[in-house]
Amino acid sequence: MQVFFYGLFMDRRLLAAKGIEPQSAAPGSVDGFRLEIGARATLVAHAGSRAWGVVMDVAPAAAQALYADDSVSEYVPEPVTVELKDGKRVAATCYNLPGGSRSGTNPEYAKALLELATELGLPDDYLDGIRRAGVK
Repeated sequence: MQVFFYGLFMDRRLLAAKGIEPQSAAPGSVDGFRLEIGARATLVAHAGSRAWGVVMDVAPAAAQALYADDSVSEYVPEPVTVELKDGKRVAATCYNLPGGSRSGTNPEYAKALLELATELGLPDDYLDGIRRAGVK
């Protein structure tokens, strides 16, 4: 199962700490969504936007177990098409918060996400969006 991760779950080290070892990982983007950061991050449908993250090959049971944790149990799976940096398109599942579930702010989360997105070499406009969400 290919899962499109955005936010801190893009970090293979974090997933490994939770017992998840993706078989492959590649940066990519999803058209028609934008990143929103409240207490947590989520993608929100938004025409003309593009959200960046990492598509990983993850066992379905591992993805379900990851999102069964109380801290992220509100996230729901959504099918997306990810465009990889080489232009190839792949089908994936992306876990997002349902509309109306986003609240609060989390500058620490935004700062950690900015560091990870920079480390992964994601585009400057994505990094700027994270900065606007709480990193000065």
